[in-house]
Amino acid sequence: MLLTASRIHDGHNWLPDGTVIEVADDGTILALHDATYTGHATHYDGILVPGLVNAHCHLELSHMKGIIPEHTGLIPFLQQVTFHRNDFTEEQKLTSRHNAYQQLIANGIVAVGDIANGTDTLDLRSTDKLHIHTFIESIGFTVTHAQQRFDYSAQLYDTFAAQRATAHILQQSIVPHAPYSVSKELFSLIDAHKPDAIASIHNQECDAENEFYINKQGAVNDLLNSFGINSAFFVPSGISSLQTYLPWFSSSHSIIFVHNTCSTAADVAFAKQQLQNAFWCLCPNANLYIENRLPDVPMLLEQNATICIGTDSLSSNHQLSVLTELLTLKSHFPFLRWQTLFTWATYNGALALQMDHVIGSIATGKKPGIIHISGLDDGAPSIQRIG
Repeated sequence: MLLTASRIHDGHNWLPDGTVIEVADDGTILALHDATYTGHATHYDGILVPGLVNAHCHLELSHMKGIIPEHTGLIPFLQQVTFHRNDFTEEQKLTSRHNAYQQLIANGIVAVGDIANGTDTLDLRSTDKLHIHTFIESIGFTVTHAQQRFDYSAQLYDTFAAQRATAHILQQSIVPHAPYSVSKELFSLIDAHKPDAIASIHNQECDAENEFYINKQGAVNDLLNSFGINSAFFVPSGISSLQTYLPWFSSSHSIIFVHNTCSTAADVAFAKQQLQNAFWCLCPNANLYIENRLPDVPMLLEQNATICIGTDSLSSNHQLSVLTELLTLKSHFPFLRWQTLFTWATYNGALALQMDHVIGSIATGKKPGIIHISGLDDGAPSIQRIG
């Protein structure tokens, strides 16, 4: 199969006009030819890009679409998710998960970093249609139950690790949910499990998180109290949440910081000093849905942060579309170039999930999936999977 288009983005840059992509029947890139190539190629009006990567999603919450109103703020949102996520039948949950999974595929996504608190998504992984890294989320703020909470997560890890795929990558790791929901002791157990594993954490999603770590004031106390958690043992550090918890991780971890709505330049610089590989995952539509604000994208660019893209869940978003996330970023930050945005959504996401040897860029020997995007300049883009 020979493909060409008005423009081709290879995951890093725009390729020269007239470039022809030679693709094998199984989707492997065989060669890239320049405009002098004489073979007959199918031409697409619009843009060809590698398959998109959704670096942060919660497929297990798909049944909660439209349940929680917009702009509640993070703390009320978390309370409603916790109190109402089980107000549904297993059939409703299953149908919603599978519909969401098909939505990912239809939206040109080839890989997903998916959060799991149980085994609900094992059936999705078994369909073997997407590359999936399952982030098994460990939660427990009380010191006394740290081992018990970790042991549960370790059992889940073993269950996911036993699953095998033939056509796609299946990976998994145990990760902390957020700084306000994981004790230092549980952080340590997670860190020691697989010192070179990819970690992911909901990071600085609201001001209350930093406030809790700086002076133990604010709405995080309300969250903990609503769950019956006694936080008397917690001593504030006087510094931001990220600068407090990050030293509890080994530097050998690659960490995906998710949301980062309230992260500062000092936080990003601190992470650079502490880690070999740090990724900053933006989920703008979820940020607007919950907190009605966005991360400081210009600051992240000034700090040379490696940015990738996620959708969060259907409980905090109207769709699972990486392209829609890019359109939101472009509308709020018009200076962003599509060359940069497509890199965030393809290669950077693949790099964050450690799948860049297969997907994320259009290069000989890789099997990234080829996506056709049309109508981008008209404000009504459509996506078609073609390779």
